[in-house]
Amino acid sequence: MNEPLNLPLARSAVDRDYLSRTDENLFETLAANANTRMVALHQGKVLLEESGSALLPQLRLISLAETLSTQKLDGSLMVYLGKTEYLERDVEPGSALVLVVLDEGQAMAIEPIAKNWHQLRRTGAGLSERDAGIYAQALALANWHETHLFCPRCGSATQVVQSGWVRLCPVDAHQNFPRTDPAIIAAITDSQDRILLGSQGIWEDNRWSILAGFVEPGESLAAAVKREIFEEAGVRVINPQFQGSQAWPFPYSLMVGFTAQVDPNFEHLELNPDGEEIEKLRWFSREEIRSEASNLLLPNRISISRALIEQWFGGPIESATER
Repeated sequence: MNEPLNLPLARSAVDRDYLSRTDENLFETLAANANTRMVALHQGKVLLEESGSALLPQLRLISLAETLSTQKLDGSLMVYLGKTEYLERDVEPGSALVLVVLDEGQAMAIEPIAKNWHQLRRTGAGLSERDAGIYAQALALANWHETHLFCPRCGSATQVVQSGWVRLCPVDAHQNFPRTDPAIIAAITDSQDRILLGSQGIWEDNRWSILAGFVEPGESLAAAVKREIFEEAGVRVINPQFQGSQAWPFPYSLMVGFTAQVDPNFEHLELNPDGEEIEKLRWFSREEIRSEASNLLLPNRISISRALIEQWFGGPIESATER
């Protein structure tokens, strides 16, 4: 049996406290509480704590009350994320967390140095359970709101209600709830226990990853694995086995990881990249990964793809990505 995957964005230490979302006065109550913390988000970027001259893999959670005492946040999207579950640094257990999506002026008033705002797609693997959960939840919600400003039925501008968890159409009362798009990602091996990696045309020549794709309507996860691998690589696979899942808030997906094997009846067929999503395909043995690692750009450690590759490999890989 495979070891459990280490998935950075599968962790959380936040009580989402969904029953409080219907309180129409929730944000006023939370703003008056000194323990309430604001998760500041600007253009998909967050602030990190500092220690001397070094950045720590820790979100900078700001007092909402102190921020409101010096700055107006009118017009900002606010979403109640829930409550912290335990003491971490100076944030007490049970402290409320509020996502605030800031415009340029508001963001610069809080942190005027642009480089101090960080997009954690590449570097978020070191976040704690609490911060990983906060980051995935906050970014996915912000991205969902940005792309669902209008009613899908009549086109009217929607209103944010239920503490940021519903967008309501004022014309036909249609409610839009945050959505998550499921996608499969699969580590495919052949009879020689080599792993199949692909490269997109827009990537550098030495960047490789396992194959992935969105689940279509009416399709099971296992069926999606078989279809996507055949469409992208011309490979028929069998025995899809679930390995783990994690949020992927780029923009608001759930990545579901699988392993599968090439169907022995079709192993003689040549690899056939689709030429659209996948430009190159290659089978890698463990020895080839080991000998070429210093020149290979593998997925970042925050991704489930890296975890699946290293699960197959049998341990961590020091690739060119980390250099």
